[in-house]
Amino acid sequence: MYLWGSHLEGLENFTHEFNKSIDFDKILFEEDIKGSLAHVKMLGEVGIITEDDCKIISNELKNILEEIKNNKLKIDLGEEDIHSFVENELTRRVGDVGKKLHTARSRNDQCALDLRLYSKKSLIIIKSEIKKLIETIIEIAQENKETIMPGFTHMQHAQVTTFAHYILSYGQMLSRDLDRLTETFDRLDENPLGSCALVTTSFNIDRFMTTELLNFKKPTENSMDSVSDRDYVLEILFNNSVIMTHLSRLCEELIYFSSSEYSYIKFSGKFSTGSSIMPQKKNPDMAELVRGKSGRCYGDLLTLFTILKGTPLSYNKDFQEDKEPLFDSVKTVTSSLKIMNGILKTIYINKEKMRESAEEGFLNATDLADYLVLKGLPFREAYSVVGQIVNYAIERNEKLENISLEKYKDFHKVFEKDLYNFIKIENSLKNRKVYGGPAPDAVDRQINNLIESIKI
Repeated sequence: MYLWGSHLEGLENFTHEFNKSIDFDKILFEEDIKGSLAHVKMLGEVGIITEDDCKIISNELKNILEEIKNNKLKIDLGEEDIHSFVENELTRRVGDVGKKLHTARSRNDQCALDLRLYSKKSLIIIKSEIKKLIETIIEIAQENKETIMPGFTHMQHAQVTTFAHYILSYGQMLSRDLDRLTETFDRLDENPLGSCALVTTSFNIDRFMTTELLNFKKPTENSMDSVSDRDYVLEILFNNSVIMTHLSRLCEELIYFSSSEYSYIKFSGKFSTGSSIMPQKKNPDMAELVRGKSGRCYGDLLTLFTILKGTPLSYNKDFQEDKEPLFDSVKTVTSSLKIMNGILKTIYINKEKMRESAEEGFLNATDLADYLVLKGLPFREAYSVVGQIVNYAIERNEKLENISLEKYKDFHKVFEKDLYNFIKIENSLKNRKVYGGPAPDAVDRQINNLIESIKI
């Protein structure tokens, strides 16, 4: 049954299939019915329909909701969309009374409402998964404040850090993701119901009542904007893309950290798979999938940008295409966050290998330059001297800490025995106690601040 006027001819089967959206918008059944319950209660309260009719419609809508939840009522995929299914099912059960439900409402504001309700629910779920992942990162950091590892720039050994300092960098990225979701939630927390098709209605409806019933912060300000824009969906898709970028970067590093060449970490068998032909293989498939699925979210964002860019005011059928990118992005991000949490909770950290690797590549060269600066040399002169020392060490395959003091004095007379204590790897870390650094005390502050950030 089609909801538009009887003056229009029925759609051909192929056209109906092309036009309908129930195959994917069926997941909005709860949002749709909750919106209808608020709408009909308001209609009854302001006297647009009778109290008896309000009670009949409300009771049957609640029955339909529970039956769908309990799989007693199957959604008819032959209907155009979830809105028509619910209204037709209601009318089938209560007769003409059910036809009063849509008084002072359009499918335009109904669609906008359902999507906002779904978006709010989705953001709460995603925020919860991010917080769980941050909590796991905090646990790992607390256990690895003394786990020395190389820090990298340009994929080359750079300076000494700890696994705690390293993993907390992702905690900060996710914390900002959390902030963005909170800001987006605040912006989309407005009720479009009552905007109707585009210019509200001549009925004396109460939009503030439905706003309170549906737990929105306020009604939307302009009815044309309410039914025709989806910028809050764009924000969600952008936020999800950023989250996936952060997860993808982490997966990339964990993948090469798990390789034979690094052996810094090992994936649990719960989050890796074997090869169909090579029995010795343990492939980081889950991390690779998270890395790969980031592309889906980028595509979802671009899809909606393209849909919206040429749509005139107010509502257009193009907006039906807003749902699949949103549903896909939310599903992808939610599952990826859960998988990432599982990976980190079960990962094995090879502390000995990391420590051994940190002794290679002259990671304490900057410390040696800092030592010379403390002895009074300008940094650029100190940099040049240490560069000569590193070249000397490379030629002889020596570590900086193994070069004799006499040889150091050949490079510059200010070197004294205390240089060895200064360039010791453990002391290199302890000396970097600047706010945000890898020293244990600085890491403790980062952990405590991160704990506070996820309480909000």
